[in-house]
Formats: sequence, C-alpha cells, structure tokens
Amino acid sequence: MDQATGQTLARYAADYPKGPHDQPQSMCPAFGALRIGLRMRRTASVLSGSACCVYGLSFTSHFYGARRPVGYVPFSSETLVTGKLFEDIREAVDKLADPEQYDAVVVINLCVPSASGVPLRLLPREINGVRIIGLDIPGFGVPTHAEAKDILAGAMLRFARGEAEQGPVAAPRGGPSQQPTVTLLGEMFPADPITIGALLAPMGLAAGPVVPTREWRELYAALDCAVAAAIHPFYTASVREFEVAGRPVVGSAPVGVDGTATWLAEVGERAGVAADKIAAAQNAALPTIREALAKAPIKGRITLSGYEGSELLVARLLIESGAEVPYVGTACPRTPWAEADLAWLESKGVEVNFRASLEQDLAAVEAVKPDLAVGTTPVVQAAKEKSLPALYFTNLISARPLMGAAGAGSLAQVVNAAIASKSRFDTLTEFFAGVGEGANTGVWTATGQAPWADAQGRAA
Repeated sequence: MDQATGQTLARYAADYPKGPHDQPQSMCPAFGALRIGLRMRRTASVLSGSACCVYGLSFTSHFYGARRPVGYVPFSSETLVTGKLFEDIREAVDKLADPEQYDAVVVINLCVPSASGVPLRLLPREINGVRIIGLDIPGFGVPTHAEAKDILAGAMLRFARGEAEQGPVAAPRGGPSQQPTVTLLGEMFPADPITIGALLAPMGLAAGPVVPTREWRELYAALDCAVAAAIHPFYTASVREFEVAGRPVVGSAPVGVDGTATWLAEVGERAGVAADKIAAAQNAALPTIREALAKAPIKGRITLSGYEGSELLVARLLIESGAEVPYVGTACPRTPWAEADLAWLESKGVEVNFRASLEQDLAAVEAVKPDLAVGTTPVVQAAKEKSLPALYFTNLISARPLMGAAGAGSLAQVVNAAIASKSRFDTLTEFFAGVGEGANTGVWTATGQAPWADAQGRAA
C-alpha cells in the first residue's frame, strides 16, 4: 500500500473510529457514496473494483431506485500491476467529461484498487470544465455505508468551497434565499425539510439545502448558511468543511417536544436570533407537537437498532410517544453532535450503544424480550424466529417523517400494529414448530438417507 493510500485510511480512522468489529457488518460501504452520486443531477459515477463487487453494487443501487447508469472500469492482474488500470480510468474520465451532460464525474476505488494504490489523486481536477473527484472507499477502511455518504459529501463540499473562495458561483435554481438559512446534514424523509422550514420561520430563518445535495450548485447554497444542523451526527468530513467556512454547527433535531424546544433555542442562538423570536417559534410549535403525541400514543417495550444515523432521534420520539425503550444500538460512531441526544436518552434510562455489532443487538433482544424489535434485517429475522414482532428500521421506520408535529404521529400506527400482531407470531411458531430444525433441516448426514425413508431407502 502506497503512502497516499495509507494517509487516506488514517484520515478515515480518525473521522470514523471503529468499534468492536473492524469490518462492515452491513452492505459494502461504497454503496453509500455510489447512492449519493447516482441521485445527483448531471453527475456521473464510476467504479473501479472487482467485477463481482461492481455487479453487487450496481444491482443494489438499481434495486433502491437509481435512475442513472453505473460506470465500470474493469481490470486484470496485468493492468493492476503495470499501472494500465489508472490509464484506463483516465481514458474513461476523459470520455465522460462532457460539460453538456455533466457537472462532475465521481470515480470510486473499491477494495482491490485501493489496496494496490491506484492513484486517483493524480486525476486532473477538471476536464473540459467538468469536475473530477476520485475517492478510495474500501470495505476495510470505512466502517459503514452511511459514513461513505459523508466521504463523498465532504469531498464535494471541499471542492465547492474552493470554487466559492475564488469568485462568483452559480446560484440555486430558485435563486438565493431571502432569509438566513439552516443547512441540514443527513438524508431524511422528503417532508422533514419542509416541516423544519415551518418551525424556523418565526425566527426569520429558512431551511437551506439538504446535504448530500441533489445538484452541484446546491453545494454553494449549503455552505452559504447561518447555521449547519447535523441532523445525522456522523457527517464528520462535511462538518469540517462548514467549520473551515466559519459556519457554526449544531446537533440533534426538532424531534418531539423536548428535542424541538432545545433545537430551536440552539439554532436561534447560534444564528443570532433575538430571545423573543426564539420563544415565539417554540410557542408556535410545541403545543401542536404535544397534541399530536397525545393523539398517537405508543405502549410497549421496544429495542431499536440500525445503521442510518437517526436511531437516537427515533428513540427519542418513541419515548415521548409513551414507549419504553431500554436499548438503542447504532452502527454509527459517537460524535460531539450526538451528545445532546445521548444525554437525553440516558436520563430516561436507555442504554445507548454506538458502533453496535450485530451480536450486541441480538443480545439486547434476547435479554430484553421486547414487545417489538426494530432493527436491521438479521435482527428482525432473529426476533421473528423467537415469535417477537419486528420491523426493519431502514424501510419501515426511518422512511417516515420524524420532525415536528408530522413526525410526532407518524410512528404510532405502524408500531402499534406490529406490537398487536404478537398472537399471529405465536400461531405461526406453533404451526411450523420443528421445521428447519434437527432432522427436518433437509441435511441428513447421520444415516445418509432421508428421515422419511425406510431401511431400503424407499418412501415410508
């Protein structure tokens, strides 16, 4: 491994400290960056890696609704060793760099090219006016795909900040905001930025772009904010760019009554808003949120785990809805922007486990025996095998509004319905008892014949 690659991995290790597992326990982390690139207008995404990896990433990307093709630069042992692979990548980038079609081309090295030191840093910064961004995102250097989103977002912000420092840049499609803005870090439900904008309005503030952005020109508007809000607290590289640009950063989010009150106060103070306007924003929002929570109570014990970065926020909302949440596990690391949520949850008696491994999440389900387990796919599978209702966090929980009054009532229906399904799981478990266990697994090694056969191997 060359020196430059070693420096990249050292930076990743500092930005995204590892936990009990030193390898990803979810999908390939490069998927996070690839997904962001494929969502952006006028952006080409190119992978350099083993064919099987590229196939899996392409399949997963299009399964999740990518509307753009995934570029691929194949290699062989010879092209990897001789340096021809880098020449092939450069040739591919040259062909793609059409300013009529693209603002940027993103090239991602997967494990083998990263470990072999394929020097994407030597690619030109621009070709024909098209920005070129090369990144190493190996599975052995980035703990989760969520953090790979930050790697690409941070690289793009750094590039855009450099452009803005050199002179005028493109304005957003709708023109610049007439009010100071709050940039939102982290992917969220599409209605949440609108809700946040309504919460900010009494303070004379507006919701700015969501980072990762959907278009290059939005990066300039994101940097031109009064405050950056780390809604998802693991965006370390992105936060660094805002801090270099002189923008204050706040953590947590307007979730529930307590979360909204605290968040509005902190955002307002950091943006220089007068105390009476902050109070007006709180007074306008909190009664409605309190009413929404009262109308949609959740009763039951819930364990929660995931890898999106919003796990602590969801736990706060569940607790304010009336649920008991003894355990929260997140695959993301502990950062300064998660401290407010951590302190609030711990004050409610919640065990919060950062960089939680699958084994730790499963142990929590086994120990707590919750009315509902919310988690990743293997956690959900394990819980259902124990006749415990379970919901997949990514598709069924995080894909819902969380902010303000809209978020306050969004979880109750799906959570309460799942908790109420316990009898169905008991019925299914009783009906299928023994299937897939012991002699019924379909693998018979003791006698060499199926358990339903007689001594002569004939069907009994």
